[in-house]
Amino acid sequence: MFGRSRPVVFDPYRHQRRRRRLPVWLWTLLLGLVAGAVGTVVAQQRWLPERLSAADSARLRTSLQDVQADRDRLQGELQAAAGERDAARTDGQTLQRAHDALAARAAGWDEDLAFLVDALPPDPREGEVAVRAVRAVVRGSVLHYALALSHDGRPIDGVLTLAAEGRSADGRVQRVDLPAVQRRIAARHVERGEAVLPPGFVPAQLTVRVAAREGGRRLGMRVVLVRGV
Repeated sequence: MFGRSRPVVFDPYRHQRRRRRLPVWLWTLLLGLVAGAVGTVVAQQRWLPERLSAADSARLRTSLQDVQADRDRLQGELQAAAGERDAARTDGQTLQRAHDALAARAAGWDEDLAFLVDALPPDPREGEVAVRAVRAVVRGSVLHYALALSHDGRPIDGVLTLAAEGRSADGRVQRVDLPAVQRRIAARHVERGEAVLPPGFVPAQLTVRVAAREGGRRLGMRVVLVRGV
């Protein structure tokens, strides 16, 4: 009890040094940050896609550039196709206008043709088809002919037969039947054609017959002289 006593030292900051320990909330915050970082790493490794390496990233960038280049190329081709489409549309409109103009002119020609054919005298032999005019010319050994036909009503199917009469190379009287021609005969119809004659044959007249069918009922007929050139 009366032994040696230690000296008592007065230290006014002793309690303050003891209070410098980190508070609980700071420890909790630090532990939360560590746990979040660990959780992020674990999540990346287990559930998220694997991170790309530098080589994979470079290949991905190259592929992206290729895709962008293809997109730009296709965009250019699309614009070029659109330009061609617009040009084709313009050409189509121009052609349509030209077609309409030609159709109007053709309608006028049909009216003129009808007027001229009707102005020609028909063959005295009455028939369903009037053979109003025949032009027959021989050039060398080829007979060139043109026929003007008319009838009332809608177009009809008919067969045109031509027979040339004249003299053969030895002076005998000869008849040459030319190939029959099947035609759809309009109300006002002009038929042109040519036929090769036998060597030395000189035609004098041409007989034109229009029939419903070859060897069938006669619809019209005319006989004309043949001119030589």
